[in-house]
Amino acid sequence: MFIRIFILFLFFTFNGTKAAQLSSADPNYVAQQNVEKTTVSKNQKLEQLRNKKVVSLSIILIILLFFLFYYVYQNNKLKQKIKRKDTKQKILLNVIDAGIDSQETEQKKIASFLHDNVNSLLSSAGLHLNVFTAKNNIQSEEIQKAKAILQEAHVLLRDISHDLIPTLLVRFGLIYALEDLCEKNSNSDIQFRFSSSLSTETRYSEKFEMKLYFIISELCSNIIRHSGAQKAQISLHEHHNKLIIIIHDNGKGFNAEKIDEIEGFGLNRIRVRIKKLKGTFSIISRPDENSGTSIKIKVPIS
Repeated sequence: MFIRIFILFLFFTFNGTKAAQLSSADPNYVAQQNVEKTTVSKNQKLEQLRNKKVVSLSIILIILLFFLFYYVYQNNKLKQKIKRKDTKQKILLNVIDAGIDSQETEQKKIASFLHDNVNSLLSSAGLHLNVFTAKNNIQSEEIQKAKAILQEAHVLLRDISHDLIPTLLVRFGLIYALEDLCEKNSNSDIQFRFSSSLSTETRYSEKFEMKLYFIISELCSNIIRHSGAQKAQISLHEHHNKLIIIIHDNGKGFNAEKIDEIEGFGLNRIRVRIKKLKGTFSIISRPDENSGTSIKIKVPIS
């Protein structure tokens, strides 16, 4: 039994060795083995290349996501900054507008009080004095002086009340008030002219007319103080439910692009008031030129 197993072992060992020798000596077998090794090597390289591409794409994607998140963050930050700025501007506009409204309301109250009460008292005092002197036939110099003082006080108070709230503006409207403004501001140094395509009967709301009158009045004061002009004109007309006001002078100009720096003219305050009326305000002017300055105001009619 043992001898038989040993013979079988030698037989299989001999056959296996012989088969291996035959296989290694076969060219087709060697070529097949080389092809298989080459294929495995190529597959490994392709796998490595795919892995590198995946890693590279992942890195690029991470970088893109980072920049995207950074952009979104900066954009939100900018939006919040703009929103805070707009809120501050709105608050400032409301404060300025409230101050202007309060000032105009107080002016109207003071003007009404001076015109309706103080002037009436002065007129009454003058009337009683005239009746007394006429009944008693008194020609005293002191009484005549007292009459003259009362009359002067009456005129001064009338002028003050007119400056605060022009009577023509309240009674007859913006067009008459602007005509009167041009006449009052004209003198030997400068002539103001007024033109309008509107009917003299045209009226707007009292608050609207009052705001526009004070804006135009302030611009006229700027022309008188700063422009050195000899002629100025105010034009008024309507177009597409907007009131258009053009104020032009032939004096020296200024740099309209630096309007924020020209605080002495009060232009920023005027611009805020026009913006509150939902209107537009534009200036055409050049420094050191005699072409003058043109100001155009457009406001929706209310």
